[in-house]
Amino acid sequence: MTEPRMRAAVPEDVRKIEALIRDAYGKYVERLGKPPAPMTADYGHLVDVGDVWVLELDGTVVGMMVLKSAMDHFEVGNVAVSTTHRRRGFGSRLLAHAEEQARQRGLPEIRLFTNELMHENLVLYRKLGWMEYDRAE
Repeated sequence: MTEPRMRAAVPEDVRKIEALIRDAYGKYVERLGKPPAPMTADYGHLVDVGDVWVLELDGTVVGMMVLKSAMDHFEVGNVAVSTTHRRRGFGSRLLAHAEEQARQRGLPEIRLFTNELMHENLVLYRKLGWMEYDRAE
């Protein structure tokens, strides 16, 4: 297996990102009673104006994340890995890249937003040393 490659998303990636999001978040629709926010985002717009990164393996987008710089912190608005590529450390790679981007931009804090009903994700974030700082409705 070749090494995955992290790169900034380009407009040609939008359909691949949308398919990845449906795959990664589809299981949460029933649990949440509605599509999670990442399933309703406008990825064409986010790629055009935002900081969207993809993790590519052998030409396939297997992971993605949306980043945003704020005045005093960095935000991970969304991080997703395809269901067929989970448990290979790709989520960890994406979050490590977010941490590096924050360092390069001189931002001392990173915030990640997730739904508390996405228990599996909370386990990963804690395992990687992230800590909960707030809960909101």
